[in-house]
Amino acid sequence: MANLEINTTQNVNLDYKIVSVGERILAFLIDLFLFFIYFYIIELATEAMNMAFSDRWTVFGLQQLLLLPVMFYSLYMHILFNGRTVGKMTMKTRVVKADGSPARWSDYLVLWMLRLVDIWIFLGSIGLLSIIFSDKRQRVGDHAAGTVVISTKNKVKINHTILEEITDDYHPKFLNVTKLTDKDVRLIKETYLIAIKSNDFKTLNALRLKVESVLETSSDLYDKQYIDTVLRDYNYYTQNM
Repeated sequence: MANLEINTTQNVNLDYKIVSVGERILAFLIDLFLFFIYFYIIELATEAMNMAFSDRWTVFGLQQLLLLPVMFYSLYMHILFNGRTVGKMTMKTRVVKADGSPARWSDYLVLWMLRLVDIWIFLGSIGLLSIIFSDKRQRVGDHAAGTVVISTKNKVKINHTILEEITDDYHPKFLNVTKLTDKDVRLIKETYLIAIKSNDFKTLNALRLKVESVLETSSDLYDKQYIDTVLRDYNYYTQNM
């Protein structure tokens, strides 16, 4: 399984799954199905225009105008919906930069231009082979734009709130947890809960080491206790500010 490592502002590392070839194909087929529906609508509209206009060139011009949304579909959908088309929304996937940062409109433009090479020339074989033999499952357009497609699914039910239950007599242990932001703490908690749920002690230890390095702390608490204490301490200080 290919993963993408994304850094938070405090250098806490998170891994996101890069989608499989099958998921990318299925997302494309969903978009293609929408195209077929739209083409059918255009066909009905063309029949109506043939009845309304006697000039075939007028009908042809209007027909080509109606085809523009399909031609630019991938470009404007990615720009408007932050790296997603209807197919990607359905499959819960998204285009991002290879370093995990959001893609720019210029990246989407490169992806759109190279769809001709990846998908439409040789019936998609070039793009498919590029994805299969790429470590990050990138088609030619992805390589050129420096993008990847990641999954936004949460296979584990996560409580996204950063709030923790704290008793009135709670005494914090780590004074510098306020170096973290709410976003950092939310990401730490998500990773923490996933690791606990799947008994992934390696990830839990890596998370602990990274948080320790950011906060410049040293503790004899074991991994679970340490992360839990950091979360509670952060809540204690932020709720009492």
